[in-house]
Amino acid sequence: MTILLNRREMVTVAATATGALALNQTSAAAQPNGANTRLVVGVMGTGGRGTYLATAFAGQPNVEVSIVCDADQGRAERAAAAVAKATGRAAPRSVTDFRRILDEKTVDILVVATCNHWHAPAAILGCAAGKHVYVEKPCSHNPREGELMVQSARKHNRRVQMGNQRRSYAGVIACMDELHKGAIGRVYLAQSWYQSNRPTIGRGKEAGVPKDLNYELWEGPAPHRPFRTNYLHYNWHWFWHWGNGELGNNGIHMLDLCRWGLDVNYPTRVHSSGGRYRFEDDQETPDTHMVSYEFEGRKQITWEGLSCSRQANRPYHVLFHGERGTLALSDTSYTIYDPAGKEVRREKVQGGDGPHFTNFLGTIRNGGRLNSEIEDGHKSTLLCHLGNIAQRTGRVIQCNAKDGSIVNDKPATQFWSREYQKGWEPRV
Repeated sequence: MTILLNRREMVTVAATATGALALNQTSAAAQPNGANTRLVVGVMGTGGRGTYLATAFAGQPNVEVSIVCDADQGRAERAAAAVAKATGRAAPRSVTDFRRILDEKTVDILVVATCNHWHAPAAILGCAAGKHVYVEKPCSHNPREGELMVQSARKHNRRVQMGNQRRSYAGVIACMDELHKGAIGRVYLAQSWYQSNRPTIGRGKEAGVPKDLNYELWEGPAPHRPFRTNYLHYNWHWFWHWGNGELGNNGIHMLDLCRWGLDVNYPTRVHSSGGRYRFEDDQETPDTHMVSYEFEGRKQITWEGLSCSRQANRPYHVLFHGERGTLALSDTSYTIYDPAGKEVRREKVQGGDGPHFTNFLGTIRNGGRLNSEIEDGHKSTLLCHLGNIAQRTGRVIQCNAKDGSIVNDKPATQFWSREYQKGWEPRV
């Protein structure tokens, strides 16, 4: 039977969770693994992406998805049924409280596909419980959470991979190798874009919580706000309390590619402009957003996000500019041009999440290098946070090139962390 806790009970449990779970190192996840070791997965968050991840992991060789979890009971049950249909095996157990995954000693891996405000707190608790973690992008809701995730992975010796799957595309890896070997000379600028045609979220009203939803568990580490009709199950992205706007929702993919191609870590200067221009509604995050990042070595990244205007004829996601030409990268190909803009060569890029899962599972079994280890995931996610902080403060942000921290700007530094619901503060 699913256990539903009220907020007071949750506070009591959460306050002791880190210490208690840190002692629980007897699970299969804490033991040496061989090449053919069977791995057991628990999935937290079963929206469209979460259900896809549950079925995808269940389809990997020698992998079992034994538990799926969602604060919305109906969604959890539908995800369990989807896994059963995809595998032809018995349905995994469905629960509403993700701590049932942490408690289950047979579970090796926690997959976190929740709303953004849950990503880091759940991953940190997962590491403390002896689980390896696959966490969706962005890996954190704020910069401090990203730092804590890295610390937690190191402290508990866990494999933590962020779900920016392009890091495992063979064609993208080849593209980045060409850039780093000088295919277009010294690369100094990476331009990136994201476009969509999202409708208005309207004006929400306070309302009763749907009967299948444990809203207190959905809120979790985020301080309580009364339920409103336009929060769930997707529009939370556009409220700072839970989401990170389009920059954190989709910009993270492009910024990660830019940072990889330029071979940079932390910026020195961040500028943002834009706003909610298309509709007048409850959305807090920009639908029209331009961000630029400057780095040491005379390098720059730019990102343009248009949530409510789609241009159909832009064939690539990222354009790299070098001293001897340009390179355009999309999900299907990368193309090298000479300084005059003449095409020199085009290579195919094959996508798909499978190689990213294979890399993650393989390193758990055999060791080796994660393609998006959490420290790299944090560096790219931090770019999203810094762009949003620059937007929210309306000022240019100066950063320390060694760690990305904000320099001499108290109002901006206040966004480095957040207020938490008592008892859910992430700790390492």
